[in-house]
Amino acid sequence: MQLREKQKVRRIYGILERQFRKTVAEAARLKGVKGENLMALLERRLDNVVFRLGFVTSRAEGRQLVRHGHFKVNGRRVDIPAYRVRKGDKIELTARGQKAARIEGALAALETRSIPSWLSVDKDQKQGTILSDPVREEITLPIQEQLIIELYSR
Repeated sequence: MQLREKQKVRRIYGILERQFRKTVAEAARLKGVKGENLMALLERRLDNVVFRLGFVTSRAEGRQLVRHGHFKVNGRRVDIPAYRVRKGDKIELTARGQKAARIEGALAALETRSIPSWLSVDKDQKQGTILSDPVREEITLPIQEQLIIELYSR
């Protein structure tokens, strides 16, 4: 059961074992509930944030477009999908990213998607802002993160 839960989370966020293990270890070092820390760290990845903001239609697409350099964080181009955003960071499209048809299509469908309360998006300016850290109650994924923490604490 624990192993299945871990595989589900890794598949959802698209990360490999070594990176996932490091994220779990970092979540264990932080103050607070380890499982909630893990989910907050995973949610703050840049590829996930651009998905949550509605710039892309999936996390995998977000990973690819971040890798291709279509996004800037605080005015600097970032091409690392695992880049961890912080409160107050501003995510915007590069000039090349604003011309991408995939991003235009995702922004057109933005009205049908809900944006988490820890993010704000300005569709006209094609930019988003991190208002606060993600809270577990806002992460609606069916994950039992405590099972993952138990698996790695052996």
